[in-house]
Amino acid sequence: MTLTIYFDQSSKALYIQIYEQIKQLIQSQQLVEGSKLPSKRLLANQLQVSIHTVQIAYEQLTAEGFISSRERSGYYVAPFLDEWRIKIFPKQEEVIINDVLDSIDIDFNSGQIAYDHFPFKYWKKIINNLMRTDMTYQSPWQGERSLREQICQYVYLSRGVSCTVEQIYICNGTQSQLSLLCRYFGPTASVGFEEPGFSRAYSIFNQYRMNIVSIPVDALGMSIPEEPLSLLYTTPAHQFPLGMIMPIQRRYALLQWALQTDAYIIEDDYDSEFRYIGKPIPSLHSLDYQDRVIYFGTFSKALLPSLRISYMILPNELVNDFNDFYTELKSTVSRIDQLSIAEFMKQGHWDKHLGKMRTLYRKKRDILVTQLKLKLGENVQVIGENAGLHLIIHLKLNISEASAIKRGMECGVKIYSVSHYYHTSPKNTLLLLGYGGLNEEQITDGINRLANAWRD
Repeated sequence: MTLTIYFDQSSKALYIQIYEQIKQLIQSQQLVEGSKLPSKRLLANQLQVSIHTVQIAYEQLTAEGFISSRERSGYYVAPFLDEWRIKIFPKQEEVIINDVLDSIDIDFNSGQIAYDHFPFKYWKKIINNLMRTDMTYQSPWQGERSLREQICQYVYLSRGVSCTVEQIYICNGTQSQLSLLCRYFGPTASVGFEEPGFSRAYSIFNQYRMNIVSIPVDALGMSIPEEPLSLLYTTPAHQFPLGMIMPIQRRYALLQWALQTDAYIIEDDYDSEFRYIGKPIPSLHSLDYQDRVIYFGTFSKALLPSLRISYMILPNELVNDFNDFYTELKSTVSRIDQLSIAEFMKQGHWDKHLGKMRTLYRKKRDILVTQLKLKLGENVQVIGENAGLHLIIHLKLNISEASAIKRGMECGVKIYSVSHYYHTSPKNTLLLLGYGGLNEEQITDGINRLANAWRD
């Protein structure tokens, strides 16, 4: 019998390469149970290696039970349970996938920011200074007090949120905060959720087996629920994904509904830092005088997504019971990162950075909207462009969402599905384009490519 073994130029020993390739042949059933392997001398001659090298490989395979030796007969493939065999996929598939990914050079991802404008100089200096202090202690489970104090000041001045430090909890992302709430309120709680809405938030409620009620989104944002609920999750500052900003009348109506039904509203103040037309609209929390709003904020879009730091502000009446419920919980957020953000804010870099990024993102937004109208004209309607780092386009050409995305990929441009965020099918061809991480040339080039691809 002849075995096909290939040696590569890696640092792996030859006997390991022989062992691994024979094992894979057995697991993929290319060497079936009872098959006889070449003798050590024969295989050594075929591969131009020493007999000792083959012997070590055979001994390892024998020790793991893949092969067995029979006295004066040689080595044979041992019995192997079918359900533990691996499936070998054609390598051509992998090549095709990699070719598609490699061809993408313009990515309209809504989760990206302009990293090249982040003040790394100040950030590194702050971290270096912190590392000279005692970093052995773990943060309190609610988070570092210095950071909570800075957040307390910031949300009051920027969003009108009035709270105490004791109401603030530092977490590692929106999903982490939602998990804490789901465990606290329990599986019997019912949750109203935007339709369409933020799929990652939906997945948390779903994983905790909570009763989820879809609430339609109209031109003003989330509609008023028609039934009592325990919780209501909404993104009023910049509805995700459609991008509308909830007007003051709808906000008051939601608060009135929450008071009448004894429900809590989870206000995910998504993208609230970036509003490009007019003054910021007050947060739901700033209008709430009955302790009905649980406020979510994050540093991901305005600072760095990789930090994974967010914060939650609970109503006063929930704080003591919430702390008792989580009395054994420890902080899951890096103390160094918390203290770094606190110092960054204290030194004034946060406010300067936000001002700079608003100007930058407004300029990118303007270029994107201009190019869409210039290249596609009446064939496209722009939606939700007045805030945040993404917008939606209603494509009026005779082309489906899937086809539009596919044609974009073929010309090296990645855009995103909106139907992914619906539980029913949208009536129109809607596409999501993020622009935070792209420069002006990429935005212009990307829209030009898409327009040509879609017209064809």
